[in-house]
Amino acid sequence: MRKGKQSWIFPNKPVIVSTGVSVGPFEASGKLIADFDIIHDDLWMGEDSYEKAQRVLMEEAAQTAIQKGNKTKNDVQFFIAGDLINQITPSSMAARTIQLPYIGIFGACSTSMEGLALASFILNYNGADYVVTGASSHNAATEKQFRYPTEYGGQKPPTAQWTVTGAGAALLKKNENEKGLPVTTSATIGKVIDLGMTDPYNMGGAMAPAAADTITAHFNDLSLDPSYYDLILTGDLAKIGREITFELLKKNGLNIEWEKFQDCGLMIYKDDQPVQAGASGAGCSATVLYGHILNEMQKGTYKKVLVVATGALLSPLTYQQNESIPCIAHAVSIEMNE
Repeated sequence: MRKGKQSWIFPNKPVIVSTGVSVGPFEASGKLIADFDIIHDDLWMGEDSYEKAQRVLMEEAAQTAIQKGNKTKNDVQFFIAGDLINQITPSSMAARTIQLPYIGIFGACSTSMEGLALASFILNYNGADYVVTGASSHNAATEKQFRYPTEYGGQKPPTAQWTVTGAGAALLKKNENEKGLPVTTSATIGKVIDLGMTDPYNMGGAMAPAAADTITAHFNDLSLDPSYYDLILTGDLAKIGREITFELLKKNGLNIEWEKFQDCGLMIYKDDQPVQAGASGAGCSATVLYGHILNEMQKGTYKKVLVVATGALLSPLTYQQNESIPCIAHAVSIEMNE
């Protein structure tokens, strides 16, 4: 049901049954290697293009989530996925392989939470028994589309971010009163916010106002205090965007503890990896949430988490036509069902 202006609550609390995460070699050198299911030792992954390699990541993540849930694709009604490449081609090609009824979505790097919100909505109202949702990105494929091919070797400014090579997926089902599993309890659908930024090397700064807008809307719609959550996790604002968002939230009257306000783009890589401001990409929040965060929830580290994935809705066409960068953020709350 709708709550407030732009939020849904899920009284039936769809269950996140299992997840799958597949990543590239650079991610395997980061902080979260223990939370990944499949690790590739090269960017090509046996394919002849980076886009095809990204398709492999999405296929593996979705299939792993289904297998870990002790299900087959015959048990699943829908596959919801998206990515950053033109016409979300890697996701659509993965859907060709997986052979499930497919809903392709595009929210740039906010795609992971857009998909989780839609899957939860479908399950909450008995539109399916099982749904798989996920998102992916590939450093080499994304960089050559939005900036320069990695082979070009162009120098990046400190505000730039490193696109994650990885895919994360989750298998969700209708709640049958199982205890000890994470469930989705609400979602806040973001508005497009554009403050006129045009620099594709400062995605964190561009996306920060959208993140602050959605987080503020979430707490207003649900009449919650930020202390309700153990962790408020943004998708890929990285260092620049996290700091800006934190200041914007304070101006909006939200008192959030700095230590409880974290970002996936600062969690996946080690400090000595050359990622400038941090990580980004549709696979950033997907791999961190469906790998590390849900594992930590199972361990008891967190009981209530708000995940806010942010996306810059630019394209090569809009950039070439000197358009500014419209941005969006979608939030989903996840709690342990106890």
